[in-house]
Amino acid sequence: MVEIDPITGLPKELGVWENISLENQKIIVLVEKRKFGKRYTIVRGFGPEINIADIAKKLKNKFACGGSSKNGQVELQGDHKTRIKEALMDFGFAQESIEIK
Repeated sequence: MVEIDPITGLPKELGVWENISLENQKIIVLVEKRKFGKRYTIVRGFGPEINIADIAKKLKNKFACGGSSKNGQVELQGDHKTRIKEALMDFGFAQESIEIK
């Protein structure tokens, strides 16, 4: 028996809801300078339906850096402003929805 998504009315195996939710995000990327001159890349603007811990884990693996996910945002150690847009697009986010400050 095929499971039906109560929100979209479509079969859950299609996975359309995840793609729609990724395209409708307004992601903001900025770099903060913190203690001892260390730089952190902050990625915020994720909706409640996005698994932020999973996104943080994928970004940390891709950039080979430390970081965390807390308060609805992803914090990565280091300045990854030049490469983060392409990485987020690989995860399914729309190019127009990613703003780098």
